Formats: sequence, C-alpha cells, structure tokens
Amino acid sequence: MPSPGTISQFHAPGGLGVRVDSHIYNGYRVPPYYDSMIGKLIVHGDTREIAMARMRTALSECVIEGIKTNIPLQQGIFNDAAFAAGGTNIHYLEKKLGI
Repeated sequence: MPSPGTISQFHAPGGLGVRVDSHIYNGYRVPPYYDSMIGKLIVHGDTREIAMARMRTALSECVIEGIKTNIPLQQGIFNDAAFAAGGTNIHYLEKKLGI
C-alpha cells in the first residue's frame, strides 16, 4: 500500500552481496501521486541459503522511519519455513496474506 509522508530516518544496509537501489534520503517527502516503490533491496549469494541469510540480515539492518514499509512483511516471508524450503508458487503471497 502506498504510504506518502516524510522519511524521518533512513539507513541502507550494505555488505557483501547486498545492493540498494533507491532515491530516498532523510527528509525526503514521498508524494501521494506516483508509484509507491521507494527502493529495491537486492541480495545474491552462491547458494539460495546464503542469499536468504543475507536478505534476512539486510532487512534487519534497513531503517526507514516516518512512513509504512513492507519490511515486516518481507521479514515474515524470509522467516517462513515453507518459503525457505522452496517450491512456492504464484499463490504463496495470497495465502500468506489470507486473500
């Protein structure tokens, strides 16, 4: 869901295999009129397990205050045993959200 407002605090995670693509900064005002995506968090690793561990760490290090984000949802997904086991399909998120 879009969450317009002013970003009061932003800290991007980093490290080996972690990349953040974003234009936001402390004090940035997210407008209510445009695409609600404020950035992408991208990780990679030699194995799925390594990449997932890096994503869990990156999500825990990411700080975006002043607006709502989907970081808690992403953390829930990456801590879900069914997702970690693989084999999920396009209906995974619908089921997780109870839609």
